[in-house]
Amino acid sequence: MSEALEHGITPYKLYALRDRGVVELVSRGIYRLVELPPLSDPDLVTVSLRYPNAVICLVSALAFHKITTQIPHEVSVAVPRDSRPPSLDRPPVRAHRFSKSSYEAGIETHRIDGAAVKVYDREKTLADCFKFRNQIGMDIVLEALRLQRERDGLKLGVILSYARACRVDKVMRPYLEASL
Repeated sequence: MSEALEHGITPYKLYALRDRGVVELVSRGIYRLVELPPLSDPDLVTVSLRYPNAVICLVSALAFHKITTQIPHEVSVAVPRDSRPPSLDRPPVRAHRFSKSSYEAGIETHRIDGAAVKVYDREKTLADCFKFRNQIGMDIVLEALRLQRERDGLKLGVILSYARACRVDKVMRPYLEASL
């Protein structure tokens, strides 16, 4: 909607285009041309467009990096502790408030269907999953650790630095040692 307004398209004109089937409503305030190919990951794109400071995390980041067999039922995002958490009708979003140091560590920006999507890197995602292990389940965390070890190996130094930032290094260390 904001881009349409910048280009001189009034809200009424945009609604008329929607009613004629030229554009479709993806989420509140987000429209796209109907003739474009479908979005490859509409949930991540929608959340990233609506909340540019949100970073995809936990099970959603595991699924993005393909180190889980889980299918996320909601988009998990990290936001700075002092910011307003996102709320969308669709897709469902679960916001987690991170401290400044934990929030800023390990952010990667990926282009998905032309949109900039911020996702935590694999090692930061593993550390975050250990931090939230009681919410997401230890079986998911251990599966992700195993899949990452099998696919790309474990960068122990990097993982442990993120674990210290998340204050879970003592919890994580035995699992990392056992996986060697």
